[in-house]
Amino acid sequence: MQGGVTESIFEIGLIVASFSFAQILSEIYFGRHSDKKGTRLKFIRIGFIGCAIAFGLHYFANDISLLFLVRIAAGVASGVMIPAMIAYTYEANIEKKRAATVISFQALGWLAGIAAAGFANDLKIVFLLSAASFFIGLLFTIKLPNPLQDKEIEPGTTKKVISKNKFLFSSLLLRHIGATAVWTIFPLMLMEKLGAELYQVSIVYVANTVMAFITMNLMASKIKLSNPTKFKIGIGSTSFVFVGLALITDWWMSMPFMALVGVTWGLLFIAGNFHLMENNPRSTSTGIFSSTISISTVVGPVIAGSIAFLFDYHAVMYFAVVIIIVAFGVSLKIKQ
Repeated sequence: MQGGVTESIFEIGLIVASFSFAQILSEIYFGRHSDKKGTRLKFIRIGFIGCAIAFGLHYFANDISLLFLVRIAAGVASGVMIPAMIAYTYEANIEKKRAATVISFQALGWLAGIAAAGFANDLKIVFLLSAASFFIGLLFTIKLPNPLQDKEIEPGTTKKVISKNKFLFSSLLLRHIGATAVWTIFPLMLMEKLGAELYQVSIVYVANTVMAFITMNLMASKIKLSNPTKFKIGIGSTSFVFVGLALITDWWMSMPFMALVGVTWGLLFIAGNFHLMENNPRSTSTGIFSSTISISTVVGPVIAGSIAFLFDYHAVMYFAVVIIIVAFGVSLKIKQ
């Protein structure tokens, strides 16, 4: 754990979960608030400032209490920004091709983060780099236009959005629980069972982020299907990824399957968000979408740890296949 703050697996689990719990509540609350206020850019800027401060403070977190506080602060700050940023990108680009392209840079951000962590090779320095990145991002927002949207002030909107899109949110939750369960044990499986070095694990994950970026860029211009259909394909195709990963016998064999999961993620992320924003208050619905992903990042690792402890790593893969098939069945109920 950071700087030797704790060696307790239980405390590490709580610290990791604290970020996701804070993000879940923040995304739902501030996503709805962004629609009520009718302005996105203010929430984006507040989020950048908050993230720069919160991630920078990780450098000074030398005891367990302070680490909890900065992780919670980071979760809240990122939750302020994410729903507003997705909605702003969608609304600022009438041509949806451009909106998909801008959102696709999320995948490149993951790629840059993986690379930066590898080069820095020091967890504390990584947090300073992260804080600097958020500050630079804030500077870029200075030049952005600040249009006002219609205010969505109708009470009970969050409940209505969840009810109206229950099959989309349910299938996303199930799919991502399966995925995060696998990602919890997958690096360990590569290194312990298949003899991969740390840099080889990084190469495998690069295949994921690059393909997600490419797919997101192709969403509006080349893939001529409805958003619900793209979302369903993204959900269902993920099952093939984990069938493949359960059968590999060397680390490099995972690369095509990691590339495929990048494709499936690109499909369901863009299509799911676009479908929601076309038919619902935008920040509210994207906030629920993002918080659903955050919920799965809490639940998935717990399930993965339990299954791996009782059985083995491959059992986690089989669990993921089953739950994603169920998710696909649920997604078929989403209306065009």
